[in-house]
Amino acid sequence: MLLAGKVAIVYGAAGPVGSAVARAYAREGAVVHLAGRTSGTLDEVAHGIRQDGGTAYVGSVDVLDPAALEEHAAGVVDSSGAIDICFNAISNDDIQGTNLVDMPLAEFLQPVTKAVTAHFNIGTTVGRHMIRQGSGVILVMAGGREAIPHLGGAHVAWTALAGLSRQFAADLGPHGVRVNWLLSPGSPGSDPMSSGLDPAPDTEGLVPHHMPSYDEVGNVAVFAASDWARTMTATEINFTGGAVVD
Repeated sequence: MLLAGKVAIVYGAAGPVGSAVARAYAREGAVVHLAGRTSGTLDEVAHGIRQDGGTAYVGSVDVLDPAALEEHAAGVVDSSGAIDICFNAISNDDIQGTNLVDMPLAEFLQPVTKAVTAHFNIGTTVGRHMIRQGSGVILVMAGGREAIPHLGGAHVAWTALAGLSRQFAADLGPHGVRVNWLLSPGSPGSDPMSSGLDPAPDTEGLVPHHMPSYDEVGNVAVFAASDWARTMTATEINFTGGAVVD
């Protein structure tokens, strides 16, 4: 198993992406701590992991509260011995469907402010623990290289998370901590039209031939967290199926 003996925190583990990543981490041998605000849904995810033979714990925490985050992270270290992996799948509460010129500033800033604040709080909290142990991996869903209309502040939020991840990677790299972000083409399991992507071939004949399922998102997150990716940091992991071409 790729993550045997590792301890992972998945923030936003009640959502479809977070729960898929948590299940994949547990399947590969990690002890998984599920964190979020919805304890009932987190309990359901944990129950499923345990039924499949994995180890999962639940913690209710507000990622916008640095003190609450530190209390939770310290508890993870006390109970499980380390924080080896951190995956941020927190929803940014974005408002979509409107041109920027028709959007109030507050609605535009809502996802940007939440995304940056949440990722900064999470990164600084777990980063301090990872510095002390001399190792760790921090992962986040980010990117923002597509040109898709009507996304409001969501696209800017994803781009900001990519920049913040680069800075964390630069600051934490000397301490043995890797930081990467995963670029998805949109809603997993969707088709190009429903995700807002143009399904027509580009100039090189490439099309987004396959949108990832949630399980496939989990598989990519496993690879990114594992020692197989130990030379990768400050890196965008593109699994858009050709929708975004490198």
